[in-house]
Amino acid sequence: MLGIIIFSVLTAVFLISVDRLLRILWLENKHEFEWLEYELKKKREKLDSISRENTGLRQDSEAVVALYDITKDICKTLGVENMLKIFKDYAGKFIGPGDYRLVKSEEELSRFPGYTTFALTIDKNTVGYLITDNVNEKDLDKFQILGHQLLIGIKRSYLYEKVQELAITDNLTQAYTRRYFMERLNEEVERSLKFKHAFSFFMLDIDHFKEYNDRYGHLVGDAVLREVAKILKENIRQVDFIGRYGGEELSIVLNETDKPAAKIVAERIRASFISKPVSIYDESLQITVSIGVSAFPEDARRPKDLIEKADKALYAAKEKGRNRVCVFGELD
Repeated sequence: MLGIIIFSVLTAVFLISVDRLLRILWLENKHEFEWLEYELKKKREKLDSISRENTGLRQDSEAVVALYDITKDICKTLGVENMLKIFKDYAGKFIGPGDYRLVKSEEELSRFPGYTTFALTIDKNTVGYLITDNVNEKDLDKFQILGHQLLIGIKRSYLYEKVQELAITDNLTQAYTRRYFMERLNEEVERSLKFKHAFSFFMLDIDHFKEYNDRYGHLVGDAVLREVAKILKENIRQVDFIGRYGGEELSIVLNETDKPAAKIVAERIRASFISKPVSIYDESLQITVSIGVSAFPEDARRPKDLIEKADKALYAAKEKGRNRVCVFGELD
């Protein structure tokens, strides 16, 4: 009986001890679990933050790439107005609606106080300003990026115009090259045929030009050509045009001008050289010119024939002593 009592006591003590031990272990694990749960929550929050940050970075990078895509669209056109329209479409998408415009001068810029400004600079020269009333600080970078893409397109347009000018303009006289002059002459024939207009054609030669080169050198000869072209431009209208036909020969088309009126203009041009000597370097030169005149459609309806008949008139002017105007159809 005593043995049973002792066993029961020992069993009770053992169970109490086990229970206490389990409680201790549970409390210890509870703190561990709570700490692990806290750490897991922190990790999840950090992971969410990183995920949001990555999403933001991805969106920002996609937006920047998309902003730079404007270059492809802008460079599809050479017209500045079309470029601005494309710019406005992109600006409305990435920045928001607003008053986006181009102004050409600081004086015009002063009429838009408070506008954000982006200077359009080509070869260190400011050619205009891109302005808007709708850019806050957070969108300023986007506006700058868009502005740079617009500037790339405008630079391309300016370069194209420069190349075109070089292709159609004689470097020495700033008159049209012979090739481009002939294109314009053909266009004028077609236009005049369509609208039944008359126009006149001059072939002009600098008298004794070879003597200027032989006596004074080619630099003076080139300067003579420049001065002659300059004086010719001063004596014709903007609608008329001049070409360097070859050597010292220059050609002129007088739009919507019949033969009697053309003869008056030709005489005025000839007299303008007589009225005053031309100062070139240290020399004062008296330049004279001979001019042959033909008219469309009175003398010819094809460019080739117009040139040929004006050339015959010019030859007659030289034969008669130079410094004179001869008109095809009035030759002796």
